[in-house]
Amino acid sequence: MKLRRLYFCLLAASVFYACKQDQSKSKNEQLLKYKTLITALSAKQTTASNADSILQAWKRFNADPIILADTDLNTKTKYNLGKMFARKNPDSSKMFLQQALELVEGSNRYLEIKANLYNGMGNLANAEPLEHQANYYYNKAAMIVLSDSTLTLKPMAKTIILLAAAQSNKSLQQYSLALKMNLATLKLMPQLPPNVTNQQRVLTQLISLIYTADFPKNDIENYLKKLEKLQATYPDDFNPRFLYDSKLLYFDKSNNVDSVLKYSLLNAAIDEQFYGERPTEPTAAGNIYTTYTNIVANYVKAKNYTGAKLFLKKANDIFKQSGNLLEYEDLIRGGEASSSYYASIGEKDQALQTAQDVIALQKENFEIENTQAVAEMGALYQIQAKDNSIERLNEDIKINTLKLERNKLSLVITALIILILLIVICLFYSIYKQRKLKQEKENVQLQQQLLRTQMEPHFIFNTLSALQSFIRLDEKDEAIKYLNQFSRLLRSSLELSREKLVPLSQEIETLENYLSLQQMRYNNIFNFEIKTPFNEDLEMLMIPPMLIQPFVENSILHGINLNDKDGFVKVDFTITNHNLTVTIADSGKIAGEKKPQNHQSLSGIISKERLQLLGKERNQDAGITQNKTTNGGTIVTLNIPVGLNESMGG
Repeated sequence: MKLRRLYFCLLAASVFYACKQDQSKSKNEQLLKYKTLITALSAKQTTASNADSILQAWKRFNADPIILADTDLNTKTKYNLGKMFARKNPDSSKMFLQQALELVEGSNRYLEIKANLYNGMGNLANAEPLEHQANYYYNKAAMIVLSDSTLTLKPMAKTIILLAAAQSNKSLQQYSLALKMNLATLKLMPQLPPNVTNQQRVLTQLISLIYTADFPKNDIENYLKKLEKLQATYPDDFNPRFLYDSKLLYFDKSNNVDSVLKYSLLNAAIDEQFYGERPTEPTAAGNIYTTYTNIVANYVKAKNYTGAKLFLKKANDIFKQSGNLLEYEDLIRGGEASSSYYASIGEKDQALQTAQDVIALQKENFEIENTQAVAEMGALYQIQAKDNSIERLNEDIKINTLKLERNKLSLVITALIILILLIVICLFYSIYKQRKLKQEKENVQLQQQLLRTQMEPHFIFNTLSALQSFIRLDEKDEAIKYLNQFSRLLRSSLELSREKLVPLSQEIETLENYLSLQQMRYNNIFNFEIKTPFNEDLEMLMIPPMLIQPFVENSILHGINLNDKDGFVKVDFTITNHNLTVTIADSGKIAGEKKPQNHQSLSGIISKERLQLLGKERNQDAGITQNKTTNGGTIVTLNIPVGLNESMGG
């Protein structure tokens, strides 16, 4: 009787699983059908006549529950909707691209669509224009292309991504990164048709970058020959203006004024035709105005004041007609050329007035760019924080999904346990115990992340306040220098904030940047020294990021005399048996200006809590001690458990 019951139970289970397999097979067939349809629609060229029908097709896909339930198809649908809206409705385009990113950003898969999404977000930010945000997205796309040789993106798509990132990095003076991406693009050129625009673009970008960044010019003549050959072989496919611009750079660097004038005049003929056809386009107005002012400057160099006067009049005519379309850089360059001309012909008052106008333009441009840069940094931080939040949310979703699946499996196992043997109860208990231990560990890690995200805004807002004081006191040079230093530190901080653990070498590098920034902020009233163990591989040692900085900050704020320049901060790193000891010593304040005995900043408190959690997680000693020195200074000692960098262990 018992055997018969067991037989019927097994038979019912077999029927159940057979039905599940049939349903799974049917679902896979539907997904394969949709995948084929979406691939075909993605490959379809959009024209004025079919754009509406293609858009409606993508909208129908975006409302289909089968597609919405599949991450791959859902992401591709939203990406293509973003592409369709890119020109006529940027806000809708951004919405669809962001929705697509939220679906895949926390996953290690979907690299191809991620690269396209980042590039699309970069294009939208660049059009606003938000240079730093665009650069952030362009670089994320380019890094995917550079880091994964198995990526299935077509060569044309790779070159578009790399060229956009290279141009963006050049604009933000990240020259080494721009060179790396341009050279990577150059290697892809044999895989493209010989007459596509990118064949020309990569060469012109390389030539411009090499001259702008003063890189070695060994390959310049080779690049110019390739440009000339492309222009001669495919005259209808390439704009000769880019060849002329490259030759202008070449001859300008060698002070060959006659050749510069020759190619400038050739450019002028092209720009005049373009401006005549599209007088309301900023690009057309900017090109012709810049070309005219360059000709003026070079005629002045050649002492041909008649030619200079003629083209100065032409430039002024363009300014009268289209001045509202010109950028600050165009106007500044034009003013400099005008001032040079007036000075050369002896009209000193006019030259002086023009020079003063240029200075006013430069000041106005600097203030606008400076304000925008600071605002963009804040926005970038928010984007980074949002990215981290999305990643954590996706991880939580994965964990909850896994828990749900395990619970379903547990129910099936429990039913079988009742029918078969009592032994399975022991197995269930073991699984429950392992899950509980895992959840405890995850809780500790989540507390670590929460405390770290509380500290990072505190650090950034403190640093921004110093930049604000430089701007308020109109110390422009110091503000620019401080902003450049801070941008490097902020970029490093944002990169580290994505990680739970970072190599000790990166943490030390970030600490050096921070101390250098603070030294600049306080007008070099203190010196600092960082000692590291010379016989240790710091790349292999992993610690939580931004853990040491709050205590160094505390030493600067409360342990240095602001009335003289004898102050110092010393940071000493030692390693003993997988334990990092960090000693932070300051010079102390004068007797009349003692620092508070029990001062504890918010970031310091958070760091102490992070250390306690780290010690609990690794079951090692972790803590902080603080002692006074005879000269009134303070020595803070941190004991930090360290791990090994598993990615470098092989």
